[in-house]
Amino acid sequence: MRIFDQTDQHTLERREWELWLLALAMVFVLAAGVALLMYPMVFSRPVPFSVPAMRRIFFSYCALSALFVIYLVSRQRVIRQLRRQLTAELHRNALLRQKASLDLLDSLPQFNRFQDRLAMDFRRALNSQQPLSFLIARLKPSGHSATQTEIDTAFGDAANALIRRLRADDSIYIFQGSIFGILLPATSASEAQQMSDRLGEALTDASGVAHRFSFQLQLLNYPEHAKSARELEEAARACMAESGAKGGRQTA
Repeated sequence: MRIFDQTDQHTLERREWELWLLALAMVFVLAAGVALLMYPMVFSRPVPFSVPAMRRIFFSYCALSALFVIYLVSRQRVIRQLRRQLTAELHRNALLRQKASLDLLDSLPQFNRFQDRLAMDFRRALNSQQPLSFLIARLKPSGHSATQTEIDTAFGDAANALIRRLRADDSIYIFQGSIFGILLPATSASEAQQMSDRLGEALTDASGVAHRFSFQLQLLNYPEHAKSARELEEAARACMAESGAKGGRQTA
């Protein structure tokens, strides 16, 4: 039975149609067989009922059997039409979600804006003797996200999840299609670690039960891990170079 239970998503509709044809054929064969068994009784042998009554019963049975088969065919056509409409609607919704995700990703500031903001925040931290934390989130699509539409939607959901967890003074940037940088002004290393844990929970929720993507979070802090803005910038460049070497998708 395991051989018959194996399903392929690409042949599912064809297999369903074959099952319907088999069911209709069995109904037709059974109805025709009963009609053939009734035929000699109605037209040849003497019966206790009147002949016109038996013939009416026979023809009524044939008519009901034919109507039943026609009804099944009609319902199957309606179901196929509804399924095609549902598939088209799901495809349209997926394209809309992809467009919304791409719009969100395109609206995020990129690396050049990150450089300007990093220099400004670092000067402020240096003058006020406050810490500055920098968080890098690297995403990797899972094998379940086979199409580019699913990958774009997953990354858009991830960006949206990160944005919702940020504070008013925090800022997020997109370095490549799968790398996000987050600046956390006036945030110590311990506070940044707590923020990293919250962002990790948000990314896990965005990934969903299907595990649409995996992620890595890297935390850098001034003055604990870096002594200058250039070191923080070089860390971002290193992530971009590593992602590019692995064939990461560039930001449009």
